[in-house]
Amino acid sequence: MNFSMEKENKELLIEGAKVFGIEINEKLMMAFEIYLKELLKWNQKMNLTAIRTERGIILKHFLDSLSVIPHLPPISSLLDIGSGAGFPGIPLKMVLPSMKIILIDSRLKKVDFQRHIIRTLGLKGIEAIHGRIEDRRALEKLENRFDGIISRAFADIGTLLSLGFPYLKMGGFVLAMKGKVSSNEIRGFIKEGGPQYMLKNSFSIVLPFSNFKRTIIIFEKQ
Repeated sequence: MNFSMEKENKELLIEGAKVFGIEINEKLMMAFEIYLKELLKWNQKMNLTAIRTERGIILKHFLDSLSVIPHLPPISSLLDIGSGAGFPGIPLKMVLPSMKIILIDSRLKKVDFQRHIIRTLGLKGIEAIHGRIEDRRALEKLENRFDGIISRAFADIGTLLSLGFPYLKMGGFVLAMKGKVSSNEIRGFIKEGGPQYMLKNSFSIVLPFSNFKRTIIIFEKQ
């Protein structure tokens, strides 16, 4: 299957990534093209994502995943909870190759796809695990291992903070990627973190070339 991303969509990815201080070189563009091709192909057989157009995937998956990069605290290991078709973990690995990343999802078909992409792109230092983050006995080897935890669509803030706690090093960070969130709601999250977390920061952005609002909320484990 010959595939080349449409020229206007390549420009969309290049210019959108620039907004976040990221240069999409030829090698990286080729990797994103492969990712896009495989996602579209697999999506014909199984429901990996409701977004099924090139432009939609670039805007709401690729660029959305990359939007967190300017706001990342100093971390070298990351656990992506509920990673679905690999977002945001795989695009982050593509752009930040030295970061160690574990993806975890409860749906085997999505983990199979993640593993396929990791193999196809030849990515090192990234692993996809099939499981539930609440199943601590099954995931004991991951406890206290990560500098950061990230989630785009896993659960509400309180659940994410609670379930993510055992996997995070002391002083590690939880990055919750949410939709539009008011300042009052953000202040309310301080209670949800309790004494175990400190609300470090929050950032509200509009994704390039769209009106989609994204809020990135960062907590630090105390």
